[in-house]
Amino acid sequence: MSNSTPADEKNGSTTPSSSTTPAVREDGSNLVTDHGRTSVADVVVSKIAGMAAREVTGVHGLGGSTARALGALRERIPGGRVNVQQGISVEVGERQAAVDISIVAEYGVAIHELAEAIRRNIIISVEEMTGLEVTEVNVTVHDVHLPGDDDHEGEDAEPEKAPRVH
Repeated sequence: MSNSTPADEKNGSTTPSSSTTPAVREDGSNLVTDHGRTSVADVVVSKIAGMAAREVTGVHGLGGSTARALGALRERIPGGRVNVQQGISVEVGERQAAVDISIVAEYGVAIHELAEAIRRNIIISVEEMTGLEVTEVNVTVHDVHLPGDDDHEGEDAEPEKAPRVH
């Protein structure tokens, strides 16, 4: 079935008619058409950015130490879930979004390359899923996760030391 009008077919044109395809306004945004406006909430962009950041190899966790501690408690509560927005702050306008993200990197990862991979993945994910242009992604690395750090979680802050002299 063709989307062209009979007059278009007579002239050899195959341009879709405006009755079946929403025309994009001159501002170039797919979010504002002649048929209406699409609004994307901050929480939507936060969740997409959080999931996109977690997909990048070398990201141990999101958020600063306080946010991660609260997140760990939340996960231990029966029925608790991972907060995918943890460590993510966004500003969303009509056609653009900006993202600030706080992470903990795995030890041994090149942090500048990790930050660039996070930026790239967030930009691609948010732009493809929402139609918003991502103007910037600021990455803050709060900590580096060392091998064996998880082995000591839940223990006292200072383990009992063996006497140095007898």
